[in-house]
Amino acid sequence: MRSFDRAPLYRASVGFDRMADLMDRVLSADSATQSYPPYNIEKTGENAYRISVAVAGFSADDLTVELRDGAVVVSAKKAEEDEGRSFLHRGIATRAFERRFALAEHIRVEGASHQDGMLHIDLVREVPEALKPRQIAIDRVDSPKRVEQFDA
Repeated sequence: MRSFDRAPLYRASVGFDRMADLMDRVLSADSATQSYPPYNIEKTGENAYRISVAVAGFSADDLTVELRDGAVVVSAKKAEEDEGRSFLHRGIATRAFERRFALAEHIRVEGASHQDGMLHIDLVREVPEALKPRQIAIDRVDSPKRVEQFDA
């Protein structure tokens, strides 16, 4: 894997710390550890999103959803229930995991639900009124009236 020197990026930018951190995470992420559990991110409305994580074998009590450092962190730890059981084939992975989803500014977690082996996290984007585009009225100023002088 290539190694990039990101020092010039940090020196030449102000206020882009989150972008630089995001680039660090993307470039240093190991693809093998990031494939479990599978997930979907969908847009469910103009300002609404949903993260769906496949958590087969986990109950709602085994899962934790936290909002930490501008990211949604989903983690799971399964209590050991395999004592006395002998598997011929074990294809359902119930190993512990932690998955992070970085959130953009003004994204709020609305709630989470667990149904049919899927964990759904609903998100909504709430842009403050001060940041929404607004139209500025243009006043019309008539040209100044001419004052004519008469010679007497």
